[in-house]
Amino acid sequence: MWSGQPHPDEGHPPPLEAVPVPWKSVGPCRSHRESPGGLAESPGGEEAQGEEGPAAAQLDVLRLRSSSMEIREKGSEFLKDELHKAQKELKLKDEECERLSKVREQLERELEELTASLFEEAHKMVREANMKQAASEKQLKEARGKIDMLQAEVTALKTLVLTSTPASPNRELHPQLLSPSKAGPRKGHLRHKSTSSTLCPAVCPAAGHTLTPDKEGKEVDTTLFAEFQAWRESPTLDKTCPFLERVYREDVGPCLDFTMQELSALVRAAVEDNTLTIEPVAAQTPPTVKVAAVEYGSTKTCALSGLARACRHRIRLGDSENHYYISPSSRARITAVCNFFTYIRYIQQGLVRQEAEPMFWEITRLRKEMSLAKLGFFPQEA
Repeated sequence: MWSGQPHPDEGHPPPLEAVPVPWKSVGPCRSHRESPGGLAESPGGEEAQGEEGPAAAQLDVLRLRSSSMEIREKGSEFLKDELHKAQKELKLKDEECERLSKVREQLERELEELTASLFEEAHKMVREANMKQAASEKQLKEARGKIDMLQAEVTALKTLVLTSTPASPNRELHPQLLSPSKAGPRKGHLRHKSTSSTLCPAVCPAAGHTLTPDKEGKEVDTTLFAEFQAWRESPTLDKTCPFLERVYREDVGPCLDFTMQELSALVRAAVEDNTLTIEPVAAQTPPTVKVAAVEYGSTKTCALSGLARACRHRIRLGDSENHYYISPSSRARITAVCNFFTYIRYIQQGLVRQEAEPMFWEITRLRKEMSLAKLGFFPQEA
């Protein structure tokens, strides 16, 4: 083992005494240095080191604390900067979200308004289409009814034109021309719609025939003729126009004013609507067939006047199955009014091709027949 003193046998000089040398600490190192000659540390060096050690340690702690403070401050500043940036970004995102929310609400409102307007427009179009369809169907129905009526009128008119002329009247269509011996109850229905005997003078001129001039004098009433011309410009069945209002007041109303007021009103309405049917009493249903119709009055009492008369005809109103027995005088009054309405319907439908004056005189003749009928004049064959 190595020793601080050399062996004497090696011929070296004796070792010197150990002299204590103080070492000054130049750093934070706390280790002891040994001399190259194997000298031990002196007690004086340990005291110096003991005095300087706590100060160095305190300095190191202060340095560490200052360094940690600097690091903490820098970290705090860095975190504040990052937090500030994050707050700015969050604020921008909030603003963007709010803007997008407003845009979405506006789009939703516009979409709701557009949907409501579309539904309203669709419902309006559907209503208009339904109204147009209903109007078209009504017009089609009316047109078909008018076509059927015109066809029936034209057929009857052709029959009158072809079978009856002033020179050679058709006695089957004009029972008043038959002699009393041949005049009798005819079978079948006589409906005063298009087979009126008084239409022949108005129809024949349209077929190329001329009217036979009357021997009695005539003079046109200017007031009546002016009213007729105004009506002829736009013919209508509205009884409020001056022409028809006068005829209703002076002729039609008094002619159809019977004792039985309620039945008279029904007869007048049926004549205006062209739904009155006159049948001979002789046209009875055979006994083998059961009669469902209800008959009012008898062959000896007139249902309109209430007087005891021999009733050879009966009337039916519209589609009703009820029959009313009427006297010859009542039948003549109803027939005269029916003839007038039939003629003005022909004028309204454009079936009468004449000048204004011949048409006016024909209407005057029909009014004359109504006046005679309401005064009690009627053919004996009626």
